[in-house]
Amino acid sequence: MTTSSTAQSLDALWMPFTANRAFKQAPRMLVSAEGMYYRDEHGQQILDAVAGLWCVNAGHCRAPIVEAIQRSAATLDYAPGFSMGHPLQFALAERLTSIMPEGLDRVFFTNSGSEAVDTALKIVLAYHAARGDTVRRRFVGRLRGYHGVGFGGISVGGIENNRKTFASHLLPYTDVHLPATHGLSENLFSRGMPAHGAHLADALDEIVRSHGGETIAAVIVEPLSGSAGVLVPPVGYLERLRAICDAHGILLIFDEVITGFGRLGAAFGAHKFGVTPDISTVAKGVTNGTVPMGAVVVRRELHDTVMHATHTGIEFFHGYTYSGHPLACAAALATLDVYRDEELFARADALAPYWEAAVHSLRGEPNVVDIRNLGLVAGVELASQPDRTGARGAAVMADCFRHGLLIRVTGDTIALSPPLIVDRAQIDRIFEGVRAAVCRLV
Repeated sequence: MTTSSTAQSLDALWMPFTANRAFKQAPRMLVSAEGMYYRDEHGQQILDAVAGLWCVNAGHCRAPIVEAIQRSAATLDYAPGFSMGHPLQFALAERLTSIMPEGLDRVFFTNSGSEAVDTALKIVLAYHAARGDTVRRRFVGRLRGYHGVGFGGISVGGIENNRKTFASHLLPYTDVHLPATHGLSENLFSRGMPAHGAHLADALDEIVRSHGGETIAAVIVEPLSGSAGVLVPPVGYLERLRAICDAHGILLIFDEVITGFGRLGAAFGAHKFGVTPDISTVAKGVTNGTVPMGAVVVRRELHDTVMHATHTGIEFFHGYTYSGHPLACAAALATLDVYRDEELFARADALAPYWEAAVHSLRGEPNVVDIRNLGLVAGVELASQPDRTGARGAAVMADCFRHGLLIRVTGDTIALSPPLIVDRAQIDRIFEGVRAAVCRLV
């Protein structure tokens, strides 16, 4: 199979999270990008309403980031991370902790959000073992939660399609999940955080009663769930979850791979919601999507406990060939400079009310059954066709692309999360494009 313009075979590539056969019948090929826009192989300009894949927070091909990567590639292309170091990784760790919630000040670098989650789970077990507490082995995730695609991530995650093929091979002690924070009829068309649903956190108390709080090592949740269709936490929910964890000595992990680096109008979701976890996983926006990178940031007590449990030699038997890769560190440092110099987190916060009004203007359009938003994130849920869940979402996505707009869909929910450099005119165009596509679908 070939594309019409390049005569290049598409057969050899097995694409991730893609309906491969459908894609190769009608490929959507991106060939360049700049600022808020992609350009496809036919020369059409595509307005990016999803920041690539929740990651290009500063916009595409930003010169300071590109130049930092080029300098690093020409100076230090690779440095082993096992018993060796290079200055950029230490500089980045210090820089990253300076914008994290207070108390999270020790960093372990990975190459993705998936690796960050698996690393966080290992850190939790190492911490409890270092304390001599080998009873705490259970991890509690949440239904509809997405924590990457490693076996650890899909085990604590709650997206059924990611789990079902591998159900007999998931990690032990990960079979209990909190209920999802979405689905209450009182919260339909909420603007910002829904008013109802804090009580859903009380399911953790039920799990404690059933399994014993002393057996639970950690709870892992996304502050705001993006991949499941933009599920915004109810007012008071995260505070209640934190309190229950504290009452039973349970560690709390926030997966901030999507919510980090300004997406919600603050550096991290923990800042936005005023709740600090014991461990935070980050990725995506840390390098503006330019070079793969992730990280786990932990409270010093956790780090020090693991360090002090071993008097000589390696303290934590875990790591990756590309942990703290020089190019990724250079990209991340330059990205953090752009965020700071252009005040992009504050910009996102200032634009949030305009964004909210724009997305809720879609209420009443054909098949729109719910709208959710926070910061510069929005989810527009469409009614599913009988026995064809996801068909409407896929059709709207394809229609938008044909008309020069890139959106993302999860089933029949349209997810929108543009680069933080978006302006009001571009916000207007995003929602005009979505509106037109939804109406054309009827």
